[in-house]
Amino acid sequence: MSGAVPVAVHTDYILSDIAPAGGLSVSPWVALAYLAAGVLFILALRGLSSPSTSQRGNRYGMIGMGIAVVTTLLTHGLASLPEIGAAIAVGGGIGIITARRIKMTDMPQLVAAFHSLVGLAAVLVGWAAYLNPQAFGIAGPDGVIEAQSRVEMGLGIAIGAITFSGSVIAFLKLAGKMSGSPIMLPGRHVINLATLAAILGLIGWFTQDQGLWVIATVTVLAFAIGFLLIIPIGGADMPVVVSMLNSYSGWAAAAMGFTLHNTAMIITGALVGSSGAILSYIMCKAMNRSFISVIAGGFGAVAADGGEAREQRPWKRGSAEDAAFLLGEAEQVIIIPGYGMAVAQAQHVLREMGDLLKARGVRVKYAIHPVAGRMPGHMNVLLAEANVPYDDVFELEDINGEFAQTDVAFIIGANDVVNPAAKTDKTSPIYGMPVFDVEKAKTIMFIKRSMGGVGYAGVDNDVFYMDQTMMLLADAKKMVEDINKALAH
Repeated sequence: MSGAVPVAVHTDYILSDIAPAGGLSVSPWVALAYLAAGVLFILALRGLSSPSTSQRGNRYGMIGMGIAVVTTLLTHGLASLPEIGAAIAVGGGIGIITARRIKMTDMPQLVAAFHSLVGLAAVLVGWAAYLNPQAFGIAGPDGVIEAQSRVEMGLGIAIGAITFSGSVIAFLKLAGKMSGSPIMLPGRHVINLATLAAILGLIGWFTQDQGLWVIATVTVLAFAIGFLLIIPIGGADMPVVVSMLNSYSGWAAAAMGFTLHNTAMIITGALVGSSGAILSYIMCKAMNRSFISVIAGGFGAVAADGGEAREQRPWKRGSAEDAAFLLGEAEQVIIIPGYGMAVAQAQHVLREMGDLLKARGVRVKYAIHPVAGRMPGHMNVLLAEANVPYDDVFELEDINGEFAQTDVAFIIGANDVVNPAAKTDKTSPIYGMPVFDVEKAKTIMFIKRSMGGVGYAGVDNDVFYMDQTMMLLADAKKMVEDINKALAH
């Protein structure tokens, strides 16, 4: 799990920087340069599979991208170097400003936005090739586009449009500008299947009829199906959506690479598409979801009402001093971080708390759920940023059996990943998702801002009301800072 996030995030940079290059030279040196770039991209993905090698992986990716971009610039045949330079300057400037201003809590929606741009780029490149096929070397003197290129163009536009509209919906959900709850349309599966069948049928017809109405209809239907696929998916499943859209963006770029005869785009797109698909499969398995239902959209979605009227039940509130005393007396503490930790930027003080406990002889471990946060590996990145030792971080399947022998389960900003409703309530939108067995710990400490909020999936949590649970209601960073002060005395 520790390698999930870099694949999901950084491959977008690879895709977004490759420009279409019709009329590329077939010189052996060009092929060799693209081959070297492809090998470096593979090494980059390999390096990004672990936090300990992620920096090296990033360097490989940057070097490979530099080779690909320089090769494309030297062999391009569509635009002048000043025009390309101006475009790079504008895009690079926007990227630098965005990178400097973005908060870690906003990273998931930024990734979704990157996916949408990759999809839109594929659509625009496809339309440019359709409108001026001679410039891209895919048509004869009479302007008729080769049949094979029409298939590649149609698939690239369709996948790109699905990626764009689906990513826009994901962005709106992640940014809180649209409800995170599943939005269920009547007969959605029939509508989705019919729309997909129409798209495939029109792409087939496109090989016989090069008419504008065909490709325009494919584009419109693809934009629509992207919207229809994502709106039924709830917040609890959004990390898988991000991974799935990452895969779609890769396949869109690969299809455009075939249309443009650009080896670098084909290699990179295939790498991103396959790695995203593999990651989506792994996450679906971790969440007990069907991979096919992910592709179909609306997986695991039910009309949930967990965020509505809630029964008033007794619960116990604790203070930072209470928490510090129990933590200091423990033999083993397992910390479960969630999105609330990211919002409060509490990872650094959390690591300080872990260091203080270790100094007292307490065993401290960090438990990371595959879908904690808003994107794959979100918590891993935050803990790595705070210099939490990699050996202290464990995945769900590796640590779940230890809660019965744990003195304190310390939950900071998580909810859905520790909710027993996933194991007992068949009507819950998170039912079937493996969760941490925190209820088996001797003491549970739960940091959240108030009792009024529920998780991203909108489901109340029975853990709040258990006899061994102490609710620590405050900003996560402030609460941990107060615990650290008490531990230091």
